[in-house]
Amino acid sequence: MRVCVLAMTVMLLAACGRSSDDAQPMNGSSGQQSSSGPRSMMSGGGATTGADAPAVERVRDSFEIRHGARLFEANCATCHGSQGQGDPNWRQRGPDGKFPPPPLNGTGHAWHHPLKMLKYVIKNGSPGGQGNMPAWKDKLSDREIDAIIAWFQSQWPDHAYNAWYQINRRSMQ
Repeated sequence: MRVCVLAMTVMLLAACGRSSDDAQPMNGSSGQQSSSGPRSMMSGGGATTGADAPAVERVRDSFEIRHGARLFEANCATCHGSQGQGDPNWRQRGPDGKFPPPPLNGTGHAWHHPLKMLKYVIKNGSPGGQGNMPAWKDKLSDREIDAIIAWFQSQWPDHAYNAWYQINRRSMQ
């Protein structure tokens, strides 16, 4: 377990050290809209025009996103803000030596982390005492965590989502 936490912390820190220019979004667009839930976050799409157009299919299930929004508001908004905007000083350690809640709306570093890392941090809390994120594994189901992720990813601009998709794809190899 200690090795797993260490490995996840190293991945987290390595991903946070990248600039947005390090992850190149794919060119292309979304395919058809999905109603299959979170698994569609990883399905491919077809070609299109426009550099900011989605290159991959995103969760577009309105029930899933609305459900995630309600869950986010009830469980996450107190710290991360009602729109996932996070603490304005999220990059600076607070008086307790820990980082404040980061934005989850695409303006922070959440898109630098593969899906398995996002789920891990939500379930188990901040790695290595880096922040004050509590563990939610005893309160939220996997499906609820997927819905929350679908909601905050729906806030991301296409270029951030496309870059995340590439990072996530590489993490599965």
